Amino acid sequence: MADRIRHTGRGDPAPESNPAPTEERLPDGQHADHWILSEEERAKGFVRPVRRAYVHVGIPGPSHPLRDLTAEERERYANQGYVKFEVYPEEELPRTGRFWTQADLDRVDGGCGSVTTMPQAIAETYARQPSFYGSTFCVRCRDYFPVGERGEFAWDDGSRVGT
Repeated sequence: MADRIRHTGRGDPAPESNPAPTEERLPDGQHADHWILSEEERAKGFVRPVRRAYVHVGIPGPSHPLRDLTAEERERYANQGYVKFEVYPEEELPRTGRFWTQADLDRVDGGCGSVTTMPQAIAETYARQPSFYGSTFCVRCRDYFPVGERGEFAWDDGSRVGT
């Protein structure tokens, strides 16, 4: 795969509109090519440890109390599928909370548990700029899932991939 990895040319994150340099996929569903930061950018040092493996753990669950929707919320968001509202504490204002669908709640901690490894250059890109990628691949599920604070993957220390 090393010859199929292409850098973005600068410190820019992988473009959301084109998460891989080509649309070509491998038989397992993974992109054949991957964006990475240039060698020069990676040589500037890392803000996180260089780690080559992550676990598919599923999305994190609510960290604050859930409440039922009000009658007004059920009517207003009827086409969204929301079933619960997570109430954030006052210190998180202006954010007041998050609506949850049943599908979201069912995915909490619902990853397959498999470990996926990546090439060194991709691992170094994550270590240099953790938010570079918006999603990453699970070898067992054979698909891409989100990374970040609400993402589905964790490093061996429990922190979320992409944060």
